[in-house]
Amino acid sequence: MAVRTHLSWPWRAVLGIALVAVVGGMWWWGFDFGQIFGGFNRKEVEVQLTTLQEDVARLRAETTQLRAKNSWLASELAMKEGAHSTLSKQTAELQGENSQLKEELVFLQKLVADSNRQVGLSIQRLAVERVADDTYRYGMLVARGGSPAGNFDGTMVLQFTLLPAAGDGVPARPVVLTLPEEQPGTAAALKLNFKYYQRVEGSFHVPAGAMPRTVTARAYEAGQASPRATRTLNLP
Repeated sequence: MAVRTHLSWPWRAVLGIALVAVVGGMWWWGFDFGQIFGGFNRKEVEVQLTTLQEDVARLRAETTQLRAKNSWLASELAMKEGAHSTLSKQTAELQGENSQLKEELVFLQKLVADSNRQVGLSIQRLAVERVADDTYRYGMLVARGGSPAGNFDGTMVLQFTLLPAAGDGVPARPVVLTLPEEQPGTAAALKLNFKYYQRVEGSFHVPAGAMPRTVTARAYEAGQASPRATRTLNLP
């Protein structure tokens, strides 16, 4: 006669689950140790992977910052180069203007010294220069000697002799251009109203290919048909 211990199904299920857990734990423990002893540590690799991901994120952030800084520096450099170019141009213009003012000062000092001997109106420093293919610029100084009592009111009339471009072997015939009659837009620059002196400057246009050869400047007083001063300049 044999005596057997009888276990209910719930207890059998608990023992089965416990057995499976023990076997699974032993297998996992053995797997980890096997990796360690075999030269591969999964936990260490996971730590390294996390560190590398953090480094990549940090480097990306630094790259973004460096790109933004580089863009800002490039913009700053472009602005400084533009400012330097502008200042250089302004310096050259101021140097030219300063030289012109010095020349005018010498002329005015001479004019004042000779004011008792040279009475009347005169046209000084007449000049014409090319600024574009069909555009020229003129300049002159109109001055009064003696001791004028009031302002001189009048206008300048410029007469240019132009040599047109020759065509088909036919010699070009000179033509005459009169300002401000033929180019009314120049009238304002040719107005005169001063007591001692006035600088007269402006620009005018010529037909394509034409070149001015001579210019005659005449100063007229308001209401007078005859010029008070005349000066002619031959151009190269």
